Amino acid sequence: MQKDFDRWNEIKKKTESEQSRLYTVREIWWCRLGLNVGTEQDGKGKLYLRPCIILRGFGPDACMVVPLTTSPRKHALRIPVGKIEEEEARANISQIRIIDTRRLVEKIGFLDKDIFTNLRKTTRELL
Repeated sequence: MQKDFDRWNEIKKKTESEQSRLYTVREIWWCRLGLNVGTEQDGKGKLYLRPCIILRGFGPDACMVVPLTTSPRKHALRIPVGKIEEEEARANISQIRIIDTRRLVEKIGFLDKDIFTNLRKTTRELL
């Protein structure tokens, strides 16, 4: 599939001019992850969005997120997190990344505390 990096660059330019967002760990946000290279997880749709869980904050301008997937494929690096906006989701911990908070578009909600604790424990074991 041919990727339209030029279209993503136009959206990225607009994202650069936005203000930082306030966030809290355990929140789930629609994030502009963009169009990426190779096996890196892309955002979807016209704005290249993907739901992500905020794992850790690094001040007002950056945070660590784990993207979510609705793929039913089981894998040790995909942790089930329950239903997110009516779809079963898995945290794809192989795709953890640090993002600027200007990539945060809209808050979806909070991840259950027990599920979040399990997710953090699993990610710590990897690092």
